[in-house]
Amino acid sequence: MSYSSISHLTCPKCGSEYDDTQLNQLCSCGSPLLVEYDLSSLKGKKKEEVFDTSRNDLWRYHQLLPVRDPENVITLGEGMSPLIAMNTLGKKLGIPGLYMKDEGMIPSGSFKARGAAVGISKAKELGVKQLAMPTNGNAGAAWSLYSARAGIESYIIMPVDAPEITRKEVAVSGSHLYLVDGLISDAGAIVGGLVKEQGFYDASTLKEPYRIEGKKTMGHEILEQFGDSIPDVILYPTGGGVGLIGIYKAIQEWISLGWIKEDKVPRLVAVQAEGCAPIVKAWEEKKTESEFWQDSYTAAFGINVPKAIGDFLVLEAIYKTEGCAVAVTETDISTYQKSVAELEGSFICPEGAATFAAAASLRESGWIKEGEKVICLNTGLGIKYPESVHTAPRTLEKGASPDQVLGHVLV
Repeated sequence: MSYSSISHLTCPKCGSEYDDTQLNQLCSCGSPLLVEYDLSSLKGKKKEEVFDTSRNDLWRYHQLLPVRDPENVITLGEGMSPLIAMNTLGKKLGIPGLYMKDEGMIPSGSFKARGAAVGISKAKELGVKQLAMPTNGNAGAAWSLYSARAGIESYIIMPVDAPEITRKEVAVSGSHLYLVDGLISDAGAIVGGLVKEQGFYDASTLKEPYRIEGKKTMGHEILEQFGDSIPDVILYPTGGGVGLIGIYKAIQEWISLGWIKEDKVPRLVAVQAEGCAPIVKAWEEKKTESEFWQDSYTAAFGINVPKAIGDFLVLEAIYKTEGCAVAVTETDISTYQKSVAELEGSFICPEGAATFAAAASLRESGWIKEGEKVICLNTGLGIKYPESVHTAPRTLEKGASPDQVLGHVLV
């Protein structure tokens, strides 16, 4: 059996096909390209026969990943993040079957390592020497670090408001870091110039076909971790939406391979902030594409994406799974970041906190039903966003007494 069952690339809009052994970016019609596999060669096999159970990272799914030669795999041990029961918070929200898929536990401290690992590995296989990408922070951190490991020169452009820690991750990797006084869309315009005039490989979201394949492994893991049970709802913080598209792609692959039934799949929920909710607006209006969101803002910086190139794929995933799209307030994001830490001992990122806020809202409205199994995706470590938490601790003098610490006289 070959290392990968990859067949070709296809355009979800016009149906054009492309050779994955050649460098490809977008389809000639402007649409992102998707990876297709020869699933017929795997049909009838058990999961244990398809997955490489000797590995405990995302490369256990190499048969369903696009890298043909294992010599090109660039890895830091990414994947197989924990699925954690959130019993205390779940009881408070009326969702006893509440879980968190914690992506803060993988290299670079965010789920972006998945897309970087697979995207960089395939770029290496295709002979890429230089790449450029716009980023809100975490993707740039991951792609610059994995590029360094692969020996690929990277140019990373992010908004000036991007989290400082992610800037430092990019800088320490030896990448060429630039800040732009604007949004990720402005960074993307600059990257477009580098691609057009200098011939750089464009690693922008969905402008290369392989990042989504790395993100897809979140879906494989969730389904594998639940065993014979299937979660009812998966909430995903949605900016570019690649992870949600990827999870849906994994679900489709499991259906095609006969591992789950088509009428029993998780409902997918795109979670956005009220200050940047183009997907939510499009879903509420029953549209298949979103409109550019003017003057976008949210402290959950990773989902501050005014217009996603793959918005039609995000919306398709929501519609096909009978899911929905929800916008939450900045106050709710802050509240649930604190609640998850206080009740469950996990310091999660603002984007992850947004999914818990959405779960609370959907349970209150009855959209999440009693007894359902619900997964919130936490996409990164809270410590990558130190400015999201404000503290005002008291300073004690040396030799302070217990009553000074406790604020009252002990009896």
